[in-house]
Amino acid sequence: MQQPWFKNWFNSPYYHQLYFQRDETEAAAFINKLIDYLKPSEGSSMLDVACGKGRHSLHLANKGYDVTGIDLSEDSIAEALRSESDHLHFYQHDMRLPFWINYFGYAFNFFTSFGYFRTQRENDNAIRTISQALRPGGIFVMDYLNVHYAEDHQVHRSDKEIDDVVFLITKWFDETHFYKKIEVEDEKLSEPLIYTEKVAKFSLGDFTDMFAYRGLQIKEVFGDYNFKHYNVKTSPRLIMIAEKVRV
Repeated sequence: MQQPWFKNWFNSPYYHQLYFQRDETEAAAFINKLIDYLKPSEGSSMLDVACGKGRHSLHLANKGYDVTGIDLSEDSIAEALRSESDHLHFYQHDMRLPFWINYFGYAFNFFTSFGYFRTQRENDNAIRTISQALRPGGIFVMDYLNVHYAEDHQVHRSDKEIDDVVFLITKWFDETHFYKKIEVEDEKLSEPLIYTEKVAKFSLGDFTDMFAYRGLQIKEVFGDYNFKHYNVKTSPRLIMIAEKVRV
């Protein structure tokens, strides 16, 4: 059976080269803004779901919180473990499977790290994992793309050159998903590599239903990393802050 697209792509060094070789101040600024809004108590326990190499987790831990990051990618976790400390922990784990129960005060899912799975049951299992990991009254923050904005502002073809590697990118969408084909040209390769991302077109209403089914109630919605008010047409992001209201 063919592996899901994210299994190989997220383990590829080209994935991190394309998306994460950027100024770390962007991630730090968002975390600062988020913490200023949430005002967690000192030493709060936090779960970073789909943490990648742990750049957000590290910023949170540096603020004195007890942070645990989980990610499906073995290579990403191997890299993240280099930063592990007494209050920063990483595990290779599939978010569709249960993790720690009623343990965390906060959970985060950043950078559209959701909507990859083949079935709605798998999506629901991931939300279940997050909800179960939170203590009653715990807070979950999901950072997702805004479907309507993404449709209106999609650039069909583009290319990027990063450290002598060329990424040829083609984007399109249908009624249910966004697609991105990434062709990697590198002199080190005998032939180009091709990856295709597939992300579900979930709206605020979709998330409201998915969250409610697992005892999470959305309390606030923001439209960008500066926490501006969410507008369905003009906001680039869909940042939802939910509370666990029932077990």
